[in-house]
Amino acid sequence: MESPLWTTEHAPDIDDLPQSEVRESLWGAVEEPMNLVVHGPKGSGKTAAVRALARETHADPDNDFVEINVSDFFGMTKKELSEDPRFESFITPKRKRESSKADLINHVLKESASYAPVSGEYKTVLLDNAEGIREDFQQALRRVMEQYYETTQFVIATRQPSALIPPIRSRCFPVPMRAPTHEETVAVLRDVVEAEDADHDDDGLEYVAGYADGDLRKALLGAQTTFEQEGAVTMEAAYEALGEVGVDDRIEEMLDDAEAGEFTDARKTLDDLLVEEGFSGEEVLADVLRIAGSRYDADRMARLHRLAGEIDMDIKEGTSDRIHVSHLLSNLAGGEIPASQE
Repeated sequence: MESPLWTTEHAPDIDDLPQSEVRESLWGAVEEPMNLVVHGPKGSGKTAAVRALARETHADPDNDFVEINVSDFFGMTKKELSEDPRFESFITPKRKRESSKADLINHVLKESASYAPVSGEYKTVLLDNAEGIREDFQQALRRVMEQYYETTQFVIATRQPSALIPPIRSRCFPVPMRAPTHEETVAVLRDVVEAEDADHDDDGLEYVAGYADGDLRKALLGAQTTFEQEGAVTMEAAYEALGEVGVDDRIEEMLDDAEAGEFTDARKTLDDLLVEEGFSGEEVLADVLRIAGSRYDADRMARLHRLAGEIDMDIKEGTSDRIHVSHLLSNLAGGEIPASQE
């Protein structure tokens, strides 16, 4: 999409969030700032909710709100960390040269928390997609939270709060975010398409909400894709625009779940593709390799291709497609195909 994303253009304020219980919790955090663990399924609006909180609590959110996507942050090289505009001011050439990557990450966490807020009494640091934080880095984060609790609010957004160590969980107020209902998703879509003056009908909004299945981001991007490709958000238009996109989204979701250790969810998506959608194991495997090519570096893709080659041979021998593709997903979940580290 070349035009601005609707997810960004129509970022919600606290009162726009569809989950009433989340609105209540966040207004409580406005009145009494505290560390938070915002947890819920993919697409439930965790990041959007924290951004809404930051806009409400900070007069200068551009400077007093630091957003770190853990899945990207811990995959950065030392060079990428030191050249990131958010961190380059406190990573000297000497520190970059003499520090290990782990030391550099710990330094970035500490420095992000230590500087004084530009306005107000505190700043907010969001650690997004935090299910990927290794335990040693969680211990470092715990120490930073203890040291800078007076000037820094930490918000941890994750699909898997059980992956956080108890000392971190005990220092944060939990904010569970359920997936929005079908009706809530339709209501959000209606507000956005009307704000965009996009032609639509009720059947089109219902179709897009069903396609998204509780994932607000997916719903908004699906509606925008439909409108930009077909000129209206109707059922027929959405079916034409989202039919092919939907398969890729399912593969992406399956890979996300596998990498996050949510193997049961990943295998459920695989079952849907094999049984409900009627794909063969070879077709799913080919789609996994195609989509993984835009996610992984060369070393990781080489390992994935080697494993996929073995699985492809097993599938051709006529045994269970589900068992063999599940084997690939379990390798992703177990770290046998890890992201390359410097």
